[in-house]
Amino acid sequence: MAATWIRPPTRPTEIDTLVEGVDRYNPSNVQYLEDYLYQQTRERQYDCLANLAILKLYQFNPDLYNSDVVINILLKALTAAPGPDFSLCLALIGDRSPYQTTDEPDPLIPLLPELTKLSELLMTCRFPQFWSTYRSEELAPLRDNYTVESVGFEDAVREVAIRAVRQAFRRIGAKRLGSYLDLEGTELEEYVHEQGWEIDGSNVVVPPNADNVVRSTVQSEEIKLPQLAKIIAHAQMP
Repeated sequence: MAATWIRPPTRPTEIDTLVEGVDRYNPSNVQYLEDYLYQQTRERQYDCLANLAILKLYQFNPDLYNSDVVINILLKALTAAPGPDFSLCLALIGDRSPYQTTDEPDPLIPLLPELTKLSELLMTCRFPQFWSTYRSEELAPLRDNYTVESVGFEDAVREVAIRAVRQAFRRIGAKRLGSYLDLEGTELEEYVHEQGWEIDGSNVVVPPNADNVVRSTVQSEEIKLPQLAKIIAHAQMP
């Protein structure tokens, strides 16, 4: 997983050269990285390091700043939970005031607290609250202007929930799982079968894996006689 995070197999060679070399700090290359970001949103790919390179260029060159690009980067980072990607992006965004170079309102300013809240909900596995917040009227601009253009965004969020369920459950109520995935009825049934899981009455059976199976372990310690003698002698000291 770490190797894929560092160098995704979908990363083009020319982008790999930019990300891995000193050219990542060349402001004339920002357009290539931005185009690559939009390729990620259209083709459901993800490259955190390439996106962080964009934010670093914006940090050094405030005149290059593009709020739509930053919002799309944060949306991509959201779906990497529970990884630290969103926090890494926030660290590079920092104080927004230096980026305000025009009189036009910056759409990131009102959306950033909401995106941060969504990230916290995913990181703490509060999936029903995530969906209710995401579907709220306050976030209609985010849905209408951004996530609608990000192919597979909602399914990527569901994958975050699925990973958490796979690690924690052997059986889970279908209704509860549906609240985690924002699905119900036939849509939920189809999604469950796509995962290779089974529905048993009102429950969903999660196949055993390395994380959801309890294995007993026996810990043994070997103490040699000279060490034991030292312990006994120390205990007998006044």
